[in-house]
Amino acid sequence: MKVLFISIIILINSSVVLKAQNFSKAYFAGGCFWCMEESFENILGVSKVISGYSGGTTENPTYKEVTYGNTGHFEVIEVIYIPEVVSYEKLLKEFWLNIDPFDAAGQFCDKGYSYRSVAFYQNEKQKNLIKNSIKEIEKKFKKKVVTYVRKFDKFYKAEAFHQDYYQINFVNYLRYKKACRREATLSNIWGS
Repeated sequence: MKVLFISIIILINSSVVLKAQNFSKAYFAGGCFWCMEESFENILGVSKVISGYSGGTTENPTYKEVTYGNTGHFEVIEVIYIPEVVSYEKLLKEFWLNIDPFDAAGQFCDKGYSYRSVAFYQNEKQKNLIKNSIKEIEKKFKKKVVTYVRKFDKFYKAEAFHQDYYQINFVNYLRYKKACRREATLSNIWGS
């Protein structure tokens, strides 16, 4: 009887662990990936956010190559989430609220191609959600959204120094974020 009870407990725990491992991934570029990482890691249902590069042609690019070179990549976050807890639509809404969709030069104080905003899609449903959200934003603000919409291909994890930067280098991160006027700009666009 005791063995049966232990077997049932193990089976139940295994089912819970397997169900909890039903993760999906989403990819967004919103300028500085440190700031985007911070924003998305605070969402219930998001398991992990990884800073990296995507959208270009260079394999295994470095930060220096992406920022100063011609790789075609953007600073991107990979959002690993549990779709039963948080929807792609919610993540997309969070993306918009954390970028300036009208800035064609980059984001906040980071300018250049690699800092442009991009919503990557992995299927037609995501593509349609992105395009419909763009129409809503353009209608609301009566301005053209310049955020790119791109089909996701590959993601390259950024150097270890960039992962969880906002936590590990908290004071430097806050100085950077304040100097870039990120929060002030977002508040001006989207409201408090």
